[in-house]
Amino acid sequence: MLKIRTFTLGPLQTNAYLLQGENPGKAIIIDPGMNPGALVKAIQDLEIEAIVLTHAHFDHMGGVDEIRKMKGCPVYLHDLESDWLSSPKLNGSMNWPQATPPLSTDPAEYAMDEGQKLNFIGHTFHVFHTPGHSPGSVSLLCGEDLFAGDVLFRMGVGRTDLTGGRERDLIDSIQNKLYTFGDEVRVHPGHGPKTTIGYEKQNNPYVSAR
Repeated sequence: MLKIRTFTLGPLQTNAYLLQGENPGKAIIIDPGMNPGALVKAIQDLEIEAIVLTHAHFDHMGGVDEIRKMKGCPVYLHDLESDWLSSPKLNGSMNWPQATPPLSTDPAEYAMDEGQKLNFIGHTFHVFHTPGHSPGSVSLLCGEDLFAGDVLFRMGVGRTDLTGGRERDLIDSIQNKLYTFGDEVRVHPGHGPKTTIGYEKQNNPYVSAR
């Protein structure tokens, strides 16, 4: 059984996910965003096996530096964004002075790519490369739980006007990958409330299910 705790962090209200399996002492974190105080407090006594980034925009990686140093855990990120963590220009923090100072941290220890299987906390996470919002965006499927980053939201989709974004790629990622999952799959997005694949196929005004 996957235990999922959601922390909504920072000025952009980014969802960070703390995941635990059968061993309550171990966890992974997906997208530790800015101002991660509540998340840091929650992991004080936990072993963090990994930080997994759906993509490297500043509002999703703002807590990486603090948590990686605190817990000595590796970071996983798609190779197409391998230089984004160390570049405030690429991760966007240079362009949002009203929300954040420029953010920079060391590169990720491990790369992710399409078809990869990551084994953490006694569970298998399947990696799907889902570009469009950013070139290295990934979605992670574990059982019937999908961590979609900023690709698919409840009744919405990720913006495509940032570095490396492309609307056609985003629609392809959703229609040809995410919409192939079962209707019952729960979508845990980078912002806003969770939804299901079935609900989005029926109701999302931006992407038809074909």
